[in-house]
Amino acid sequence: MRRIAKFEKISLEQFRKDFLDTFPDAKEEEIARIYEAIKLPKRATAGSAGYDYYSPIDFTLKPGETIKIPTGIRARMEEDWVLCNFPRSGQGFKFRLQLNNTVGIIDSDYYFSDNEGHIMSKITNDSNEGKTLSVKAGDGFMQGIFFPYGITEDDEADGVRNGGFGSTGGI
Repeated sequence: MRRIAKFEKISLEQFRKDFLDTFPDAKEEEIARIYEAIKLPKRATAGSAGYDYYSPIDFTLKPGETIKIPTGIRARMEEDWVLCNFPRSGQGFKFRLQLNNTVGIIDSDYYFSDNEGHIMSKITNDSNEGKTLSVKAGDGFMQGIFFPYGITEDDEADGVRNGGFGSTGGI
């Protein structure tokens, strides 16, 4: 198997900034404790394609509720690869847990953004069966799979990324 990427933690300063954006009442000691406990994504078995992301916090989502989770994780990868993030299969099946952008696309150049390539996850419990999802800090809640990709013969893209959602000219 070809090794093409590495997960890393972002800096405490960047994590603090992004965590406070989501949880403005968080205390400094709490943020530092959460940051120290962040676990890098791992595969569960040798045959797994997906790397499980572990929640840095406890959270509960009732049907229809949404949460934005600053993972504290970034991914350095070779240029011709992309990291695609999905809900974990069991949570999607049992709770209709969905990423709000359906699939989180992490491009190789995102690593170099001003936000250190911080991977964020915005998820919704879209249960139509009244099921509440509870996740503890350290539990898996999302999975990422690396894919190679190609470009067209006439591709002339030469822009430089600086940021995440919408930074390349989208909405």
